[in-house]
Amino acid sequence: MNRQQRTKLLEYQTRAFTEGTIEYINDQWVFFDKDTEEASLLDEFLHQEIELYRFKRWKKGLLLEEGKISLENEVFPLKDQDTMRIRKLLIFSLEKLLDEMNDDAFFQFITTLNSLQFSVHDCIYCYNQLSYLENSDRKSGVNIIVFDNQEHICNVQHHFSYFEKTNDRFEFTLNSGKRMVIEKISL
Repeated sequence: MNRQQRTKLLEYQTRAFTEGTIEYINDQWVFFDKDTEEASLLDEFLHQEIELYRFKRWKKGLLLEEGKISLENEVFPLKDQDTMRIRKLLIFSLEKLLDEMNDDAFFQFITTLNSLQFSVHDCIYCYNQLSYLENSDRKSGVNIIVFDNQEHICNVQHHFSYFEKTNDRFEFTLNSGKRMVIEKISL
């Protein structure tokens, strides 16, 4: 699995976007989250990838200053009541952990998480022990990750041991009591 395949797998996760509408209020663009109805200044998302709903489809673009968006190598002005999606950023410690996982562990973790109806964007907490062992030859410990998909909570313990063998063990536990364990050992 190369970097592009990893990126694609992450890109197509459910709940990867916050969707809402924008309004021009008091000389500022304001984004209103469709689900929570929370308002935030659109300037907080400058130079981030967003998707704008135009011509009955989502168009990827880059949010620019002064209420403009770069779409398909053209710059367009935003319109009051435009519908847009803003890509959610991963929690930094989870993003770093995913980068540090080998391809097999990464794929198993993501696909199992998805099979339980969770997305990496549902992460509400991540403790990444592996990041504290960057300069160690022998790496072992546990990473703890908590996900909330609004219906269930999932706690994941990632037990890892990286020296003579590479061992990744994921223990998924849902608040319903359902449990799943996956282990990958490589020589």
